[in-house]
Amino acid sequence: MKIGLIKETKVPVDNRVALSPKQMAQLKQQYPEHEFVVQESELRAFSDEEYRQEGLPVVQDMSDCDILFGIKEAKIESLIPNKHYIFFGHVAKMQAYNRPLLQALMAKHITFTDYEYLVDDKGIRVCAFGWWAGVVGVYYTLRGYGLRHHLYELPKPDRRFTLDGLKLALRSVPLPAIKLLVTGNGRVSQGAQYILNEIGACRMDETTFLSTPAVSELTYAVADVDRLVKRKDGEPFSWEHFNHYAQDYESDFMRWAYCTDVLVCAHFWAPDAPVYLSEENLKDSKLRIRMIGDITCDIQGSVKSTLRPATHDDPYFDYNPHTAQEEPAFSSDDNISVMAVDTCPNALAMDTSAYFGDMLMEHVIPGLLTGQHSDVVRRGTLLEKGQLTPRFAYLTDFAQNS
Repeated sequence: MKIGLIKETKVPVDNRVALSPKQMAQLKQQYPEHEFVVQESELRAFSDEEYRQEGLPVVQDMSDCDILFGIKEAKIESLIPNKHYIFFGHVAKMQAYNRPLLQALMAKHITFTDYEYLVDDKGIRVCAFGWWAGVVGVYYTLRGYGLRHHLYELPKPDRRFTLDGLKLALRSVPLPAIKLLVTGNGRVSQGAQYILNEIGACRMDETTFLSTPAVSELTYAVADVDRLVKRKDGEPFSWEHFNHYAQDYESDFMRWAYCTDVLVCAHFWAPDAPVYLSEENLKDSKLRIRMIGDITCDIQGSVKSTLRPATHDDPYFDYNPHTAQEEPAFSSDDNISVMAVDTCPNALAMDTSAYFGDMLMEHVIPGLLTGQHSDVVRRGTLLEKGQLTPRFAYLTDFAQNS
């Protein structure tokens, strides 16, 4: 087979790649019976020349490839019929804006595998950027806090920005003596906690955080969903019950909101779960939060100030709590500043690409090229030659509607 690395065509630009030059060279050596090529691109964190230096052909035409790896959704007009594409499709949750993409994949008889649904036997995702989203989300949030209060300036990441550079930048500025809350306890939250620990932030337990009005250094607490909601009937929280009956819970977030300066949203949220910060909550004069880093970027979701996704070029906007409207970033002390970049890992494109490639090489590529661990690939495949696979047959009506 011939395996190709396609150029990214989604806007805003994404600089990440599925496989780094060294990883593709390693695959070429490991699987000499297969061919590996790279499509020309001026956008990647790794240059075309870096792939050439590893002995990989860099070409424009990918029509003779069998399997094509990308990161974000491919432009419909770039899709080549009868190929096997692998990228983040954002169609399996019936996202209306990507319905035309799903329809095109089907019409062109494409086999399509979505990274988001590549899971092991226990249902755990094997290819994800979540930890890195938490890392970058904290960086962007603290950068925004410095800009809002004219305290310090952290560098804007470029395509060669690295984790080491990020930590060095944070350690080089006088970090504020504020109370920061990280929500959730999954991979995104763990990435956020990692950075806070790396820069010497002090972690407080829930009781101390809630009862301490002021701090003398950057201080944070972590609150998973069971500490953010409560049952309407007064019964104790139960994860099993919550997962099935989230509508039976209400927000218990304001006890945190009254003593938190900066909120970092790193929790999973579903539409039937409670809203943590409603428009009314955001108007509350006792609300202390004036900077929100919404890494999850659920638009008008659990935090109603997230009006839209932001970009790496323009990561911030202000939310006016009195009008519930967007205003220019850092334009008023009365506003709440929001960081809502929905592709945070792209700020560390080199590191995240190498990390992602390692997971592909361990969990996915053997299944594609030799049949080993092929169940992982099967579970993540939405389309087989343009036909929905049984696991994703529920998308039939969605795909047929206009």
